[in-house]
Amino acid sequence: MHTNGKYPAPKRGILLVNLGSPDSTSVPDVRRYLREFLMDARVIDAPYPVRKMIVELFILPFRPKASAHAYQQIWWEQGSPLVVLSERVQEMLQQKTDLPVALAMRYGNPSIEAGIRELLDHPAGLEEIYLFPLYPHYAMATYETVVEEAVRVLAKQNVGVDLTVQPPFYDHPAYIDALVESTRAFLAND
Repeated sequence: MHTNGKYPAPKRGILLVNLGSPDSTSVPDVRRYLREFLMDARVIDAPYPVRKMIVELFILPFRPKASAHAYQQIWWEQGSPLVVLSERVQEMLQQKTDLPVALAMRYGNPSIEAGIRELLDHPAGLEEIYLFPLYPHYAMATYETVVEEAVRVLAKQNVGVDLTVQPPFYDHPAYIDALVESTRAFLAND
């Protein structure tokens, strides 16, 4: 690990990961996003040739245009709502810790590779990345694919940084309390 006098060694960094979004509401961007998402073996659990045929012949010729229209209905001026809200979570967490916090999306941008690279480029260097999938539950198509991709990217980087993964937190009391509290606030507006 390298350090310089200006930066204390954080030793650890946090990588928040959410599902992702197309880069824009354009049909080509939506098509690219859908291809990346749907070609993941954890999303469509079928042999590669079958998955490729389904995606390329039955989904991508038709779905991107309709999906682009749907994204246009929800898109914010700042960008994808999921990405914008995830950036807010990152900023709020960064305010509460001295550890570097990066954000990545499993599909689309910023990629897991870009998030890991951001952490590895920290001036003080890192010994460990704490991977936090922003899904409370475990599922192959969400949690497992994030972990698998982070392991793949780190192995490719060959930097000897440990990876610690936040386990699913669907039953954590603080998460349940937050759900109850947000529901209470919603119901109070009724």
